[in-house]
Amino acid sequence: MIYGNPADKTVDDQAIAAFNEAYGERAGALPPVAIVIAAYNEEGAIGPVIEALPAEVCGLATTAIVVADGCADGTVKEALAADAMVCDVPVNRGQGAALRLGYRLAREGGASYIITTDADGQYNPAEMDRVLGPVVAGEADFVTGSRRLGSQETKDVIRRSGVRFFAGTISMLTGQKVSDTTFGLRAMRAEVTGAVRLEQPQYQASELLIGVITHGYKVGEVPATIHRRRVGESKKGQNPLYGLHLPGVNNLFYGVRFARVVYGTWWRERQRAGHTGASAGVSARNEAPQAGQSESAGSASSGRARSGPVDSAARTNGSGPESVETSASSAAAGLAPPGDPAKRT
Repeated sequence: MIYGNPADKTVDDQAIAAFNEAYGERAGALPPVAIVIAAYNEEGAIGPVIEALPAEVCGLATTAIVVADGCADGTVKEALAADAMVCDVPVNRGQGAALRLGYRLAREGGASYIITTDADGQYNPAEMDRVLGPVVAGEADFVTGSRRLGSQETKDVIRRSGVRFFAGTISMLTGQKVSDTTFGLRAMRAEVTGAVRLEQPQYQASELLIGVITHGYKVGEVPATIHRRRVGESKKGQNPLYGLHLPGVNNLFYGVRFARVVYGTWWRERQRAGHTGASAGVSARNEAPQAGQSESAGSASSGRARSGPVDSAARTNGSGPESVETSASSAAAGLAPPGDPAKRT
C-alpha cells in the first residue's frame, strides 16, 4: 500500500492491530472474496445491507468487512450483530480512507478478490456475480458497475449530468472509455489495490479508477442498478449549509471537490508515468551495447527499454501483457491530452 501521508499509515496500522487482536486467526485466513463496506453513522441501514449479502459470489465464499469510520451511533453494534467483521476506527476520516483500510485488511487477510458496496443499501447484492465474474475469469483486473449501462432510480438532473460529465472527462484524460466513474459496486483482484497510490480521504472512486487505468490494469464495466437511498441521508457534498438540506448546494460542493480529485490524480499519475519513462530511458542508455558486444545483447537491452509503466504493472500483477487493455503507447497518449487542463488545479 502506497501512503501519501504518514499519519494515515499510523492510523491504519493501529486499526489493523486492533482488528487482528479482535479476530485472531480469522483475520489472517479470510475466504477468497472480501466484501468491503465503508460506513459512517449508518445505524438502521448497515444491518439489512450485511444480511442481504450473498454467502458465495461466483462460487467463492465471502466475508463482509465493515470499516466503521469514526461512527457516533449504533453502526458498529448493528454490523457486529449482522455477523460482519468490523474494524472500528475512532476518528472520522472519510470514505476514501475507510476503503483504503478495508482493502489492506482484505489483502493482508489473504482474500484473492475484493468487492465494494455502500452501507446505505443503494446497490443490489444480486449483481455481485455480474461484477466479479470477469475478474474471476481473468478477463479483467478491475470491474465497475455502471448505472448508465444499467438503470438508476434518481431523478436528480444535476447528478445525472455530473455522472456524464466526469465519465467523459476521465475517458478523455486516460484514453480508457468509461461510462460511470462513481459507482460504488466494484470488484477487483486484491493485489491491484496495493499497487496504486490512494491518498484521498473522500471522492476516492476516481482516484482508484484513474490509478488502475494508468498502471495498465485491464478495466471493465457491466450494467448495474442504483436505487434510491431509503434510510438516512447522503453524506456526499457536505458543506457549511448542509444542515439546511439544499440538494443543489450539496451537488455543487460535490462536483467541485470531485473535479479537484480527478484532475489532481490525473496530473500526479501523468508525472509518475513521465518519471518512469525517463528512468527507463536512462536505463536504456546505460545498457546500450558497447563496441564488441553482440547485436543480440543490444536487442535485449532495447527490449528492456521499451518496458514502460503498463508493462511493469503487468509483470507485477502476474497477468502478462495480453491482459492489459490499454497499450503503453495509448496509455501515454491518454495521459497527455492537449492543453493540460490539470494545471489549473
